[in-house]
Amino acid sequence: MKIITFGEIMLRLKTPGVERLFQSHSLEATFGGGEANVAVSLANYGMQASFVTALPANAIGDACIRELRGLGVDTSLILRQGERMGIYFLEAGANALPSKVIYDRAHASIATAGPEAFDWPAIFEGAGWLHITGITPAISEAAMQNSLACVKAAKETGLTVSCDLNYRKNLWKYGKKASEVMRELVKFVDVTVANEEDIQKALEIEADVHVESGELDTEAYKKLSNKVLECYPSMRMIAITLRESQSADVNGWAACLNDRNNFYLSKRYQITDIVDRVGGGDSFSGGLIYGLNHFSHPREALEFAVAASCLKHSVNGDFNRVTLEDVKKLMGGDASGRVQR
Repeated sequence: MKIITFGEIMLRLKTPGVERLFQSHSLEATFGGGEANVAVSLANYGMQASFVTALPANAIGDACIRELRGLGVDTSLILRQGERMGIYFLEAGANALPSKVIYDRAHASIATAGPEAFDWPAIFEGAGWLHITGITPAISEAAMQNSLACVKAAKETGLTVSCDLNYRKNLWKYGKKASEVMRELVKFVDVTVANEEDIQKALEIEADVHVESGELDTEAYKKLSNKVLECYPSMRMIAITLRESQSADVNGWAACLNDRNNFYLSKRYQITDIVDRVGGGDSFSGGLIYGLNHFSHPREALEFAVAASCLKHSVNGDFNRVTLEDVKKLMGGDASGRVQR
């Protein structure tokens, strides 16, 4: 199946190791962004993934496209227009010091692309699935209009639509509340991915749940997911990621899935010595899309997604550069980390 992902990819400038921003005179330059990260995961697993965005016709845009192509992502649908690629600066956290992100993405190519820029019926030809996030409609009014046009056209064409709600409070600056836009967009979504904050801020559905060390309140998450499905009768399922952030280096990681017929809670992983947690949610979305298309049971799809995103915490950069075999091995219980010879 051909998967289309639509959104922004940025130049990522990260401090070396766990240095503070500009502690030294160098930054690690890579690329990343929610929907592109999902496309890379799917390509790693052998699926046909096409990323749709707008990039400037300059050397930075060229380098980004080469990177994506090298990772197996189809870039033929990328529009070359606009003045610049967005940037985000990442300061990696450690112990009690959290990671910090600073955005410099105003007036990026994707933010200025008008509603006529993308021919959605042509883009969706031969595709079976669309993935988008709540980040894209937050970027600008134009990006919001393109996001709504995208999901509407996808449903009209018969694609399955997945959306990671991905609430980003620092992006909603053009006069619309996140809930004004996302409650409309989610009407066209079949598979939703979120955490408890996303549900509260993007959909304005109250979440009486707390992710803390120790036992998770499974019944509370079941009630929350049922509430979302009741509000959106065309939604097929919702997956909620469960992160217990004990420090910047140690997290508990699990997820649940409600497909209207059953409520599933995944295995919980205790992740220590985190290398990079950025892109963890995207690696979950990529794993879930793969799992729903390759496993016969939703529980297996959920477990694959959680294992894939667990492994991402050991990979530097936005992209989850793990193989299908890596994920299946962890999913099967092999977490020893022993050298493979």
